[in-house]
Amino acid sequence: MQIIDEATLRDRVGPSVALDAVESAFRALGEDRVMQPPPMGLEVAPVGGEVHVKGAYLSGAPVFAVKIASGFYANVKRGLPSGSGLMLVFDATTGFPLALLQDNGYLTDLRTAAAGALAARLLTFEPLGKVAIIGSGLQARYQSQAIAAVRSWQQLVVWGRHEERAARCAEELAAELDRPVVTAVSAEAAVRDADLVVTVTPSRQPIVQDDWLGDGATLIAVGSDGPEKQELAPSVLQGADKVVADRIAQCIQLGEIHHAIAAGVLTRDRIHGELGQIVTGAVTGREGRERIVCDLTGVGAQDAAIAEAAWRKTCADTHRLP
Repeated sequence: MQIIDEATLRDRVGPSVALDAVESAFRALGEDRVMQPPPMGLEVAPVGGEVHVKGAYLSGAPVFAVKIASGFYANVKRGLPSGSGLMLVFDATTGFPLALLQDNGYLTDLRTAAAGALAARLLTFEPLGKVAIIGSGLQARYQSQAIAAVRSWQQLVVWGRHEERAARCAEELAAELDRPVVTAVSAEAAVRDADLVVTVTPSRQPIVQDDWLGDGATLIAVGSDGPEKQELAPSVLQGADKVVADRIAQCIQLGEIHHAIAAGVLTRDRIHGELGQIVTGAVTGREGRERIVCDLTGVGAQDAAIAEAAWRKTCADTHRLP
């Protein structure tokens, strides 16, 4: 079994590789070609930490993968990254382990951002006027960079609970993207009049309210990847013309769809479909001026796809591949 370090993965696996991998993962989901167990979640309550275990096998792939990712949000006060993790790649014929991808959460960040970019490409029109990012952490940066590769905009607005962090995030993105980026004084100010809203926080209380969103807005919810997390008021999904899930069965158990169903304002039959079904054309994406909410809880197929891509880029030349 080979061990691939983070520096090598960062050098060989970038956003374009991630987007291709994630699109292939959702296409496989849309074509029912994925064997994927429910995710396992573990909370380390004394320090506010969380661990997610996800994995999948995409039919026909030479490998399958299992990912362990952690989020320990108090690490910021310690001067440490909040996220970490690793991926294990196995031979799909023998079950033998082939590689440990010691990415420290990098591949998870990439694949999460790629899913947001894919959703933006499928559910918004080009060009965008105002884009609002709710959150100012690492994933806010990744999402902004990934979406910039598929959509142009007039203005990017960042809001975070900590003003200094939000300002630093906006400054870094303005320099990296060479596009206008500003901060907002409140989440409401950021969301008002936005064509696209992306929420990337670990919040456990609703932030975005229904009456903040305009007609024709697209909201991509990324942060709610556990049953206790919530970034949107249930009325946001109630008022949507279309609600899209990355995986319906998973979103019913966790994520924004989970909370809306628990609140009694959304039923399963009102969910428009899955992102993979939009990729394959089985269900429609955006049709005119409608409000769309996309619930991205992160699925194992994404991890399997990017792990395979990373394995191919780093060490597959030592093994025979179909």
